[in-house]
Amino acid sequence: MNQDAGILKDNALRSTLNEIMPKALTRREFLKIAAGATAATGLAPAVRSIVIEPFVHPPEEELPGQATWYASTCRQCPAGCGIIVRTIEGRAKKIEGNPLHPLNRGKLCARGQAGLQVLYNPDRLKNAVRQSGGRGSRQFEPLYWPDALDLLRDKIAALSGAERLAFLGGLMPSHAYRLTARLLEALGAAPPVIYDLQSALEGRSAASQLSLAFFGAPDLPEYDLSQSDVVLSFGANLLETWMSPVAQSAAYGAMRQGRMGRRGLLVQFEPRLSATAASSDEWIPVKPGAEGFVALAIGRIIVEERLGHVGSHRSQAVLYQNVDVRDMSTASDVPVETLRRMARAFADADRAVAIPGGYLAGQRNGFSSMLAVQALNLVVAQVGRQGGVFLSNPGPTAALRQNPPVNSFDEVMDLIRRMKAGEIDLLLVHSANPIYELPAAAGFAEAITRVPFVVSFSPFVDETAIWADLILPDHTYLESWGYQVPSPGADRPVVSSQQPVVRPLYDTLAAADVLLGLAARLGGKPADALAWQDEASYLEETVGELYGSSLGAYDARTPSGFWALWHQYGGWWSEKQIRREPELTDVVQKPLAISDPQFEGDPQDYPFHLYPYSSITLTDGRGANLPWLQEAPDPMTTVQWGMWVEINPTTASALGISDNDVVQVESPHGSLEAPVVIYPGIRPDVVAIPVGQGHQDYGRFAQEVSGSNPLTLVAPVTDPGTGALAWGATRVRLKPTGRKQFLARLESLDGKGRESLD
Repeated sequence: MNQDAGILKDNALRSTLNEIMPKALTRREFLKIAAGATAATGLAPAVRSIVIEPFVHPPEEELPGQATWYASTCRQCPAGCGIIVRTIEGRAKKIEGNPLHPLNRGKLCARGQAGLQVLYNPDRLKNAVRQSGGRGSRQFEPLYWPDALDLLRDKIAALSGAERLAFLGGLMPSHAYRLTARLLEALGAAPPVIYDLQSALEGRSAASQLSLAFFGAPDLPEYDLSQSDVVLSFGANLLETWMSPVAQSAAYGAMRQGRMGRRGLLVQFEPRLSATAASSDEWIPVKPGAEGFVALAIGRIIVEERLGHVGSHRSQAVLYQNVDVRDMSTASDVPVETLRRMARAFADADRAVAIPGGYLAGQRNGFSSMLAVQALNLVVAQVGRQGGVFLSNPGPTAALRQNPPVNSFDEVMDLIRRMKAGEIDLLLVHSANPIYELPAAAGFAEAITRVPFVVSFSPFVDETAIWADLILPDHTYLESWGYQVPSPGADRPVVSSQQPVVRPLYDTLAAADVLLGLAARLGGKPADALAWQDEASYLEETVGELYGSSLGAYDARTPSGFWALWHQYGGWWSEKQIRREPELTDVVQKPLAISDPQFEGDPQDYPFHLYPYSSITLTDGRGANLPWLQEAPDPMTTVQWGMWVEINPTTASALGISDNDVVQVESPHGSLEAPVVIYPGIRPDVVAIPVGQGHQDYGRFAQEVSGSNPLTLVAPVTDPGTGALAWGATRVRLKPTGRKQFLARLESLDGKGRESLD
């Protein structure tokens, strides 16, 4: 790398970087740090090898065993937090949060810390393979990468029409999505379908549609927690897995410190006491699906009683003209007195914000409930104001704005229908495990058997990869180039950079390089659309558009200097706070809908509401193959290495059930068995099950844990307003089996409950 790598803009930034690389570098030596790079792609006729070297000319005093830190981006969830990775002699040793990154500001969750076990996981695929014994055989034979790419090219060339090609992906890195979309467009195929279980549990698709309806833009809303005095959270697990939990946890800490000696107030509305609810000032156990009724009642009280200090509420009166507070109280199981108390606290605060969370989006009346909650921010004039609601900043250039949108569950069901009808001949799957992540009743497992050729990009043999003909394992994120535009973002425009911190351990290949090599082999429009030599050159050109921007937090004298600083800092962001203020649409000029929740299952036969929730460590199951995360105890039940069913003590007494008793949970669409945890922090009419266990494949650490996938119970129904999966709209019943299974729990110091793991 050119020694003219650029200069740090101020002493504060320079000193911060010196802190994260203690005793390792002088200022002159720091400016010689090169951006890391990947090994050869093997796709272009002339192979380009980029060697990872932290220094162009290593200082004489640099000794073996001395640490070097690389800045990159975490990919353990879609948030896009900045990280720094300590490496010694080419091996990654520790991951921490990047203190310069404006999203997470040096903080990192347990999942981010566990990223090393993704890199060094013993169950990773080490090369491209195809199933020699046919799909599901688990008999693999290695393939030379050029042969694998030639095979995929031939399959595309043999398609009778581009409409017979489909791409299903999870929330993949922004750069990989853009390359995928460009290739499919050049081929004349449909755009990628982007969907995974994590985005469904977060309600990303519904949140995007809420912004479109409310603010006229599909970008996710950003809630300014750190500057709020009062926060009403409706089913948003802010401190666990929802949206950007690390950034939200830091903002929660700032809110708790308060302004001028005032401590912020957090109230959580949801049927189960989550870790977020346990950290709140008050948990209000709302009847499932009735969260919107609470918001409507609070809004009606504020408007009717002219509460607060924002002036007349005459313009908002139309929103609540059909709302009866007592009816809303009865429907939600929240007393009128509590509703009035919440209304006064919310309206009297200088800065207050209401947040519609993922649990609302998981109901069949989800969209109307989310509108009702968002309308509260309008009533107290907190749209576009400090401590209120803003919109996420998009990418700062046209290319960087092309980020993966989340498709609705209805669109996924349409893809499944086409697969079952024999309309898809080639299916590509990246960053998703639909056989595990979709409700079993959706029928994806059957549909994939009717697709003649399936390709997976998974680095692990998961439940979907087992049914692929060809597996082209992607690099892990610690071996990869990339960029991420965080959404929801920070308080300013941000583009997180991703770079390899070590050379690839195995003969894997970045999915972006696979697409570029495939385009070169196809020629014509695909080759013109993806004309870059490799992934690194594509990124250098794309992020190079930011060079010379007056907004950036650092200066560079040359484009190559900007490229170096881009990786040294861990991305690009504005030096100053730049909030994006929303513009209201006419949706707030009509009465808000009062929509009753609907559930699959007759209440007489299925008396309990099913509440599947995202595990704070395993999230949607993608962390189940990491033993650090399996060992981490659940913060509310202390269970490790297992799955369980949570029921209220009153319910347990009525059924004659104790802790560790195995029960059968049945819905109209499936059943499973699991041991019970008697949990007082849950409504008596609710049964909660954490998502994440129950893998049949995905490596030894995931497979050896007993349990079932709770998605087998979930009805494949949607909210008509958004097309989102109504994952919280299923009823279940419980049947004691007469057996016990002791769970491993943190307080079991003798290890009781771990016998099945030996």
